[in-house]
Amino acid sequence: MPARVVPMLATSGALPAERDDGAFAYEIKWDGVRAISYISEGRMHVESRNLNDITNRYPEIHPMVEGLDGHRAVLDGEVVAFDESGRPSFGHLQRRMHLANEWEVRQRMGEVPIAYVLFDLLWVDGRDLMHRPYTERREQLQLLVRAPGPCWQVSTFHVGDGKGLLEAARERGLEGIVAKRLTSGYEPGRRSRNWVKVKIQKAQEFVIGGWLPGEGTRTGHLGALLVGYYDETGLRFAGKVGTGFNEKTLRWFKDALAPLARDTSPFVDKVPWKLARYVEPKLVGEVEFTEWTHLDTLRHPSFKGLRDDKAPEDVGRDP
Repeated sequence: MPARVVPMLATSGALPAERDDGAFAYEIKWDGVRAISYISEGRMHVESRNLNDITNRYPEIHPMVEGLDGHRAVLDGEVVAFDESGRPSFGHLQRRMHLANEWEVRQRMGEVPIAYVLFDLLWVDGRDLMHRPYTERREQLQLLVRAPGPCWQVSTFHVGDGKGLLEAARERGLEGIVAKRLTSGYEPGRRSRNWVKVKIQKAQEFVIGGWLPGEGTRTGHLGALLVGYYDETGLRFAGKVGTGFNEKTLRWFKDALAPLARDTSPFVDKVPWKLARYVEPKLVGEVEFTEWTHLDTLRHPSFKGLRDDKAPEDVGRDP
């Protein structure tokens, strides 16, 4: 049995070309934490993507060993938590991460249930499957884990029709899908083009209420915008946006924000940066992002452009 496997990673990209659609299997992108499990002699050892031992962090998945009927195996998957609507939520999962002791873990088990979603089998009973095609590894995985357990399951996949699955994921508000080439082997530690993650981005308008100075190559320019939206309490802080700018927009913001400067924050929430500079909330920009975090700030935001067709006071949080 391999002592340690660095997980194979997917590259970000678009759906495969239509002519290649049938050469790929498509799965949901789960938005959790990667977990490689080593099962031998009735015990389970689990490691994260960066090879940290997370065995004791998720004790509810340990009984999966009994369901494997004595088989020894190395499996790849993702630990996922779900929000109130049943969608994978990294924000929810964070409440189960970085816990200091067993008492905290046991307490959070009831508060934040998790599932171990399995999607690859790398080694079983002395056979190294990493050089075998994806389809063979998935067939062997399904034979090994014949039925889902209380908090583990084998992920489903569809050969072809990536466009259809992407649209279904979009309708359910999921993060995206992953396309995996049917003939591909498992490439430990590599970010491979044989696996392509296709993200679904959200977008909406936000009011610009401040900015952070740039560092490094951006010294003397904008580093990030501080954005928010209005609700009944006032302008709510939604996070910082530090990507999506080119040299032209950086120069534009340097000139446009200067006359709007103010001494106090326009946000009703506390902004967690001492170097924040504040402006009158007069400008509206469109921002693309993946999701709202559990702290109600934007995850992976990117600036898309200014909007002059909407008044700042009309900008609220999209449902």
